[in-house]
Amino acid sequence: MSHCDQPGLRSVEDALEHLLQSVEVAANTQRVALTDALGRVLASDILSAVDVPPADNSAMDGYCLRYEDFNAGAQYPVSQRIPAGTAPEPLQPGTLARIFTGAELPSNADTVVMQEDVTATENGVVINTSLKPGQNVRPAGQDIRHGQVVLAKGCRIRPQEMGLLASVGVAEVEVYSPLKVAILSTGDELIEPGNPLQAGQIYNSNRYTLIGLLKGLGMEILDLGIVPDDLEQTESAFIRAAAEADVVISSGGGSVGEEDHIKTMLEKLGQLAFWKLAIKPGKPFAFGSIMETPFVGLPGNPAAVFVTFALLARPWLLKMQGATGYLAQEVLVPAGFSTRKTGGRQEYLRARLLETESGPQVEIYPNQSSGILFSACWGNGFAVIPPGQVVAEGDPVRFLPYDAVLN
Repeated sequence: MSHCDQPGLRSVEDALEHLLQSVEVAANTQRVALTDALGRVLASDILSAVDVPPADNSAMDGYCLRYEDFNAGAQYPVSQRIPAGTAPEPLQPGTLARIFTGAELPSNADTVVMQEDVTATENGVVINTSLKPGQNVRPAGQDIRHGQVVLAKGCRIRPQEMGLLASVGVAEVEVYSPLKVAILSTGDELIEPGNPLQAGQIYNSNRYTLIGLLKGLGMEILDLGIVPDDLEQTESAFIRAAAEADVVISSGGGSVGEEDHIKTMLEKLGQLAFWKLAIKPGKPFAFGSIMETPFVGLPGNPAAVFVTFALLARPWLLKMQGATGYLAQEVLVPAGFSTRKTGGRQEYLRARLLETESGPQVEIYPNQSSGILFSACWGNGFAVIPPGQVVAEGDPVRFLPYDAVLN
C-alpha cells in the first residue's frame, strides 16, 4: 500500500494533477447514430467529405449578375429564376437572374444585389446602387473545406457539434463507450426518500446528486445503494463494485470515526494514493484503487459531495472517458462580500454571479456549512478563496461558473 506523498494536507491543485496523471483512457469504442451522440466523446477525428457550402450561393433575396457586365443605371433583362434547392442554368451574358437566399449561383455570376436596391420595369430590372464584386455571395467552402478536420478526437459532442456534423453529411460517429461508474452511499443513518424518518436518520441525498451529475456526463451508473457501517458488508459491496464497474465512487465513510470503514477497506483490498485535502468543504476526499479498479471516496456531507465531484471527480472521469476539454475556466469578478478570517484550506464558497448597476459582482450564500445543500441550488458557481486570503468587498475573486464544472 502507498501512503500520502507528503505530510499534512494535499493541495487541490496537486490532488487534481495526481488524479489526471493516473488516467488510462478508455479503449472501447462504438458507433452511434448522430441523434444519439449528445454528450458522447469522439474516438476519432471527423474529416469533412464536402465543402460547406458546396457551391457559391446567395446571402440575400435579390438578383445575381456578372460584375463585369454591371453599368450603373442600365436596364437588364431577367433570364431565369433560381429558388433555393434548384440547379441553375449558366447565366446568359448581359442578363440578371432572380435569386433567393441560399440558392446556388449560376456559372458566370459572381455578385448579388439586394432586391431593395433595384427597380423592376416591364422590360427588366434597373440597379439603383453601386456594387462591389462578390458582394452578398457566400463562397463555396466558406464555412468548411473538403478534407478539413471538423471535430477532433476527444471532443464532447454538444448540440452545436451535432448540427455541425450533420452539415457535412455525417450520420454516425465513432465514440468512446460510456464509463460504467459504481456508486455507493455509506452510513447507518441514511434512508431513502419516500420512507418515514426515524430518530437519528437522514435522507440519502448524495445518491441522487451523484446520479444526476453522472447522467449529465453521459456515463452508465451501477447503483449499489446504501452500505451499512459494517466492515464486512463494506468489503463485500466494494468487491462487487470493483468487479462490475470501470470506476467506483463512494460518499461518506472516509472520516476517522470508529464506524468509518473506507480507509480500512482500502488498506485490505487496494491502495490509497492520498487521503485528506486542503479544501473546504471536502477535506476527507480519498483516491486510490480497489482490486486495481480506480476509486474516489467523496465526503459524506451533501455540499462537500457537490463541490469535490465538480472540482476533482468530473475532470478525472472525463479524461478517463477520452475527453480533451475537461479543465474548467475561471473568471475574475469583483466580490460583493467580505471575509474576516483566514484558513489553511482553499475554500469553494457557493456563490452566484449578479449583474448590478456597477457591473458584474459575486455574492455568497450566508451559510457555507458543508451540510447545507440548499446553498448549491441557490448559487450558480463557486467563489474560490485561496488559503490565508482575506477578501474585502470589491476585491477581484476567482469565480467558477457551474456551467464550467458540471456539464
